[in-house]
Amino acid sequence: MGNIVVITGGGAGVGRATAREFAKRGDDVAILGRDPDRLNVAVWELERMGIRAMAVPADMADAQAVEDAADKIEAELGPIDIWVNNAMATVFSPVMDTTPEEFKRGTEVTYLGTVHGTMAALKRMRRRKSGTILNVGSALAYRSVPLQAIYCGAKSAIRGFTDSLRSEIIHDGDNVHLTMVHLPAINTPQFEWALNRTGHRAQPVPPIYQPEVAARAIVYGAYAKQREIWVGVPTIVAILANRIAPGFADRYLAKHGYSGQMTPELQPGDAPNNLVHPVPGDYAAHGRFDARARDSNWEMITDRHRPAAAAVVVAALVGLHLLAKRLKV
Repeated sequence: MGNIVVITGGGAGVGRATAREFAKRGDDVAILGRDPDRLNVAVWELERMGIRAMAVPADMADAQAVEDAADKIEAELGPIDIWVNNAMATVFSPVMDTTPEEFKRGTEVTYLGTVHGTMAALKRMRRRKSGTILNVGSALAYRSVPLQAIYCGAKSAIRGFTDSLRSEIIHDGDNVHLTMVHLPAINTPQFEWALNRTGHRAQPVPPIYQPEVAARAIVYGAYAKQREIWVGVPTIVAILANRIAPGFADRYLAKHGYSGQMTPELQPGDAPNNLVHPVPGDYAAHGRFDARARDSNWEMITDRHRPAAAAVVVAALVGLHLLAKRLKV
């Protein structure tokens, strides 16, 4: 008999792929999201894999809705063993073109949604002194990029929140494991439905990875109980480069960070966005970048591998710095 797993933002993208990855192990899965139709389709897929699955429509910005969802899941499936906080919402826009209401909403879904999910899970897990909470992070939690201040700010806040709570859990002896998995650019529907004011269709900054790469890392993290996992060479480079040469990263992104996130295609003026309300449609795990996305999963760095990875990246960064000075980047 498998574990009981909860995945927020489980109707599409990384959450959808992660639900399938847990189901492959025989775990029962509950998925939270805002679009009931999409959740129901995902549950139908999961049940065909031979597990129990459950859809719970909920807005992660609503703390009471998350608490009620946790009660419902435990009443129907049983005690929650693993809780994955994955839900997010963002805006592609310069800061000065973004409204305070949009900052508030994006932060409530992405950051406070993680806080609400963590609190609901921890409340139940600490009674049993067992369980794992996994917060999905990003390379952008360490190295922010232009045009995504809402998302970068929220992911940075999640990292700070997670580290603070981890010390409290150790202090209290709760025996609940807390981990983060930091992801690179992933081919998900996010780039179809995020509010976008750039004038061009958004894209993940290459290299792009398939959501199954993220899903495998999340499942590994949930069971291996690593403190933190970095997925993909771009994540490793971004994190370590920002530690070593943040000023260089600022200037590089000022020059290349805009074009790297936009395609030449113009963004339709009437394009829907999911910041406040879900966008209906047949969206699943993948976005529109299948032809460019990698499905490799070897680039995963855990706490044990970091010293060796750091040495390689430092050597590469020294070379890049010298090259940049020559090219005046």
